[in-house]
Amino acid sequence: MTTLTQTLLPLTTITFPEIALRTRDAHKLRGYFGELFREHSPLLHNHYETDTDESPRYRYAYPLVQYKVLHRTPTLVGIREGATLLAQLFLRIRELDINGERFPVLSKHIRHEQAPLGISDELHRYRFETLWMALNQDNYRDYRNRSETERHAQLKRVLITQLLGLFREADLWLAPHERIMVHLSVEPHTTQFKNQTMMAFAGEFTANVVLPDGLGLGKSVARGFGAVRRLSS
Repeated sequence: MTTLTQTLLPLTTITFPEIALRTRDAHKLRGYFGELFREHSPLLHNHYETDTDESPRYRYAYPLVQYKVLHRTPTLVGIREGATLLAQLFLRIRELDINGERFPVLSKHIRHEQAPLGISDELHRYRFETLWMALNQDNYRDYRNRSETERHAQLKRVLITQLLGLFREADLWLAPHERIMVHLSVEPHTTQFKNQTMMAFAGEFTANVVLPDGLGLGKSVARGFGAVRRLSS
């Protein structure tokens, strides 16, 4: 019997069920917590501090702490070191400040788990709970010049690449005989990002992978894009 490549990913999820925000407020959550706990870790705001007057360097890696608004509920998700950090800071979160509007935290929930991640011998369906920002500037130009069939194939390749990137972040490397198989069903939408109109996608996919609910795929997952949730079979 062949052993499939999987790991257990340390995962912490914090929700604030009595506070309702808009999906587009996720980046404001990121800004608030990045400033509130700036001294604790660059993981919270994805920048490394410098010892000079230079601007902070950006941390180009899969974000270990992600900020989302899922079904109007403010949600923080941390993996690996980010999971440990969120658990340590949980008791210190007493309010949210969103653009100067203060929301007292009357209740908050935390879930810390070892979540399975990796290749599966079964197919699982996932929905993008928030828009999936699949394309960067370069592959968006390619996307625009392709036929519908070619566009669909390109998006499948992009998704597989993003899944492999997530696996690498978890130190998970597939065996030579293992392949990710994806069936993708999405439709394009436009969204505002940093005062620009961007293309993103809504929909779902089926793949032979196990993913924890809430993790993001694609660009700008720290700001809430591309959050996935497994659907019942």
